[in-house]
Amino acid sequence: MAYETIEMLIDGAWRGKDGGDGGGEDIINPATGEVLGVCPHASAAELDMALAAAEKGFEIWRNTSPLARQKVMEGAARILEDRIDAVAETLTREQGKPFGESKLEVGFVIDMFRWYGEEGKRVYGRIVPSRVPGARQMVVREPVGPVAAFVAWNFPGTNVIRKISGALGAGCSIIIKPSEETPGTAVAIARALQDAGLPDGVLNMVFGVPDTVSRHLLASPVCKKLSFTGSVPVGKHLQKLAADTLKRCTMELGGHAPVVVFDDADVEKAVKTMGGFKFRNAGQVCISPTRFFVQEKVYPHFVEGLTEVAKSLKVGNGMDKGVEMGPLIAERRIEVMETFLNDAREHGARITTGAERIGNVGSFFAPTVLSDVPDDAMIMNEEPFGPLAPVAPFKGIDDVLERANALSFGLASYVWTSNGATARAMSDGLNSGMVGVNNPAVSTPETPFGGVNESGYGSEGGIEGLEAYQRVKFVTEVGV
Repeated sequence: MAYETIEMLIDGAWRGKDGGDGGGEDIINPATGEVLGVCPHASAAELDMALAAAEKGFEIWRNTSPLARQKVMEGAARILEDRIDAVAETLTREQGKPFGESKLEVGFVIDMFRWYGEEGKRVYGRIVPSRVPGARQMVVREPVGPVAAFVAWNFPGTNVIRKISGALGAGCSIIIKPSEETPGTAVAIARALQDAGLPDGVLNMVFGVPDTVSRHLLASPVCKKLSFTGSVPVGKHLQKLAADTLKRCTMELGGHAPVVVFDDADVEKAVKTMGGFKFRNAGQVCISPTRFFVQEKVYPHFVEGLTEVAKSLKVGNGMDKGVEMGPLIAERRIEVMETFLNDAREHGARITTGAERIGNVGSFFAPTVLSDVPDDAMIMNEEPFGPLAPVAPFKGIDDVLERANALSFGLASYVWTSNGATARAMSDGLNSGMVGVNNPAVSTPETPFGGVNESGYGSEGGIEGLEAYQRVKFVTEVGV
């Protein structure tokens, strides 16, 4: 299958094939080094066109009935079902993850379209009893306005659809800038919406130098909301830019998820489940388990089991049959992994498997397990965003809760125990937006996804994600 033709979508027209007015950059397959195509960059004039289109598109879409909006979103879902293999291949070729993971991700995109399309039909207000006889008091929810959205490269489908489906379901138009490293999946989503009958200007998709694009869009009063998925430093930078025009924000930022395994847990299940989850997408997941704390009694058994999981994984090109882990997104990430490992060794950590680059073509790095990692090692304090699994022992619940909460991050946390009181104490005490007890399933279309502290604020998914694209209006009527 051919890789997606990469163009920008502005006011219903595709622009910038083989490079935009603002230049362009090569799209690289991280498994092979192959140049897949050229990602166009928007010029300032094209960004202004996108802003004007979003303003016009908002007036059209907000006045489109929720039922009609749902039909468009359902249509896009059905089109993507028909194209799922082609879109999944595009995703794998540009991002690297195994084809099976890519197909599941496109399935998530389809589910998000359906859930938000349906939920958009249930945007309810309320009647508030009045203190004045004959008066009627109403609280109504309405779309906030055109949205500016920026997303990271690690989930080219999931990150994009969380923004698009939430905005469209609420009645907003949107300008989205996907990652220039992984643009093809987003383009495929946009083409499906166009083919399903989305009006011109409701969805606009641009690419370019990230800071240039974000400064231009966020300086405009047209966009009323910012939604961002990416790193903590960039999130803080964008929030400052948004403050000048008082845009409301949703920030889904980085994490450093602790996994706490108590000695009464089903250790075999914990090893198998969290081992697979750790190395999903080569560890390039914001909710990836990245700090393993295991109670002393079962610590040796857990380390041994996790090591065997890592050793057994087949690493390679995501399009090859049987591959379970693909490459890192780019060459630059290899050096980052080596920096984390060198620091861990200096702090006395022991490498039980991995810790090396694989081959000399593509950015492959071996699944790695580190044991006896002290809390002051870099990897226990900064998110590795790669296939590195540090493990450390703990004594009791008070000890581990303090260590798990020691960082400024608070996106996801995981607990393994068979004791109900322990589960409740940990889920109550962990400073994170999501807690998985005996399972890692913290991300579904119908549930809120988001963090606390420096992992950001606001939610995507669930009714909370829809409300993020709405504003509240109070209406009081007398004599009508």
